[in-house]
Amino acid sequence: MALAFHSIPFGVISCCKSRPSSTRRRLLTVRCSGDLSGPSSGAAVVWYKHDLRLDDHPGLVSATLQQRTVVPVYIFDRRIISGLSDKMLDILLFALEDLKRLLKNQGSDLFIRFGSSEDVIIKIVNEVKATKVFTEEDVDYNTRRVINIVQSSLSAASFPWGSPKFHCWKAPLYDVKNMKDLPASYKAFQKMKFRMSNPTASPSLPMLNIRLEKGDLPTIDDVKSYLNDQSWSYIKKISAEAILQKKHRETIKNDDFIGGPFSVLESSPNTYKVHKTKKTKSLFASHNGSQVKGGTDVVLNALSAYLRYLEGTGRDNWQEVHEEMRMAESRNGASFGSLFGASLYFGTISRRRIYAEAIKYEKERNAGFLSPFGYSSPSVAAAVETVCSIEWYWLLALKSLFHDEGTFYKRIWRWRGFLIQYTVAGHEGPAVLFAHGFGAFMEHFRENISAMAESGYRVWGITLLGFGRSEKPNVLYSEPMWAELLRDFIVDVVREPAHLVGNSIGGYFVASAAAFWPSLAKSLVLVNTAGSVGSNYVAMPLKEPRLSYGFTWIGSRLLLIYLRLRASDILKKCYPTNPERVDDWLVNEILRASYDPGVNIVLESVFNFKLPVPLNYLLEWFGGKVLFIQGVRDPLSKSKERLSMIREYCSLATIKELDAGHCPHDECPEEVNRLLRQWVQTAELSSQMARST
Repeated sequence: MALAFHSIPFGVISCCKSRPSSTRRRLLTVRCSGDLSGPSSGAAVVWYKHDLRLDDHPGLVSATLQQRTVVPVYIFDRRIISGLSDKMLDILLFALEDLKRLLKNQGSDLFIRFGSSEDVIIKIVNEVKATKVFTEEDVDYNTRRVINIVQSSLSAASFPWGSPKFHCWKAPLYDVKNMKDLPASYKAFQKMKFRMSNPTASPSLPMLNIRLEKGDLPTIDDVKSYLNDQSWSYIKKISAEAILQKKHRETIKNDDFIGGPFSVLESSPNTYKVHKTKKTKSLFASHNGSQVKGGTDVVLNALSAYLRYLEGTGRDNWQEVHEEMRMAESRNGASFGSLFGASLYFGTISRRRIYAEAIKYEKERNAGFLSPFGYSSPSVAAAVETVCSIEWYWLLALKSLFHDEGTFYKRIWRWRGFLIQYTVAGHEGPAVLFAHGFGAFMEHFRENISAMAESGYRVWGITLLGFGRSEKPNVLYSEPMWAELLRDFIVDVVREPAHLVGNSIGGYFVASAAAFWPSLAKSLVLVNTAGSVGSNYVAMPLKEPRLSYGFTWIGSRLLLIYLRLRASDILKKCYPTNPERVDDWLVNEILRASYDPGVNIVLESVFNFKLPVPLNYLLEWFGGKVLFIQGVRDPLSKSKERLSMIREYCSLATIKELDAGHCPHDECPEEVNRLLRQWVQTAELSSQMARST
């Protein structure tokens, strides 16, 4: 059944149709053998994207059963791969190499193309006279947009044998018959006890008998040359940690005396990972990487080693897996995502297969039974919990695309493989980006995003990783990580410098992003922002050693219980002049997120927050225009003392005081919107005058 896409204008995207000059051209001629009766005449094109496998591939199974000719294709399309790091591109090529080998073993092959997917697929459909095109459904906005363009192009094109049917498939872990039945709360979802779907076996592919340009697998230099991104995306190669290290060195150089206000703590030798040189037949992508490389067979081998960690092993490659596990296990279960995150992103193994293998092993350990009291091995628990968590956020994202009940139309952006929710409003004008505070989400700016869009601005709202309906993976949450997320969002999604608006901890995050990469921000608006102000800057180690779970584990859970019991009261204290703004929707959405898988990991980060760089230093590094909006009745800070410090140490910033609490943007949105419009308009005029002179 063809996928019905959300009706939304996608705009026009330009694509380069050239391919790397170093990629040689060859023709593939494979003899056809066997009885071709059964499947219908005509060919099926299987368009690979993030499903680089034969195992548990419903699209490939359907194509094989229905058509006598199956043409697997992978397209290097800028719109799909441009956001990948060099390391991820390297892993992608390993996966494609393995997929190509598996296909060739069955008398087939993987056809490699460069360019826009719509042009490539129409050309291949014409060459092989395809009557069907199969591709995996996706929730990422950019990928869905490309799929939609391909589908529309096929419908508009004229083929003598008729327009080919377009089939979108998926491999759900949970057997959810109707997305309308999916509850918004993970707690309610667990009570429904949906049946788990079983993975499908690899199909037997028909041998090919076509003359078609195959296309060689490129090198990473070929791919980078093809992308040849001359834009400001080079900024993404400069990490927040590298910038902080540079700032720390400059701090030491400029320090006038030992033990003065700029003292730097030396990092512990255990702070940084030290990897041994990988063996020639390593399961990992590089000498300093922890991501498993290769295709399904390699990943299944590594998964077997991972699950059997408690048993020990004499096999070299399994010992390597166990060593990487120990290095990556900074928190319980964190190693699974570190080792298999790329495999799940590129689809070299499905979530269903991982779940099936983990449960199979668990039953082997327990005489064929599953205990109702939990898993017998922490590695099994990590595998199961990770894929179930990923599946939940995928379902939540999918439902938001078709059955959205929120304030804004939602889009999904994949960041480092994680699903991030965002929205955009307005069609022209300067860009404005809103970043929420701790425990909130993009719709906390419910009255600001639409108002600014109606005032002639292009407005973006993002739900940060770990909050709202964005994914909450088992990673180390830190200020540099969130700053890099905002950096990548501006580069990959907004695609132009923006006026950055942040509330509470979101204010500190946007200030950090502007400080580390000043070209991203046109100006800053900090609404009751977090972060200290003062002269003492004590640089902290950039990476933390293994964390102790005693205090943080207990503290995060007690905090979560307290927040659930007192959510409405806590919020109303933050809205002292307009408590009726704390409506049922706001409270319920915060409570909904509190039951999401992974929320405890995010809360544990509260106990590790240091916000080590004072705001005044971040603003000095940024060097641009800054507006402080301060609700003077904020119960979370002493506003008079704080404003006094801001005036002393941030003398070039503009300050506006409001009779409001911690969230004035939602408590008194009309006043804040007026200030925002005036501020952005003035900043834009100043920028235009500066350019003209």
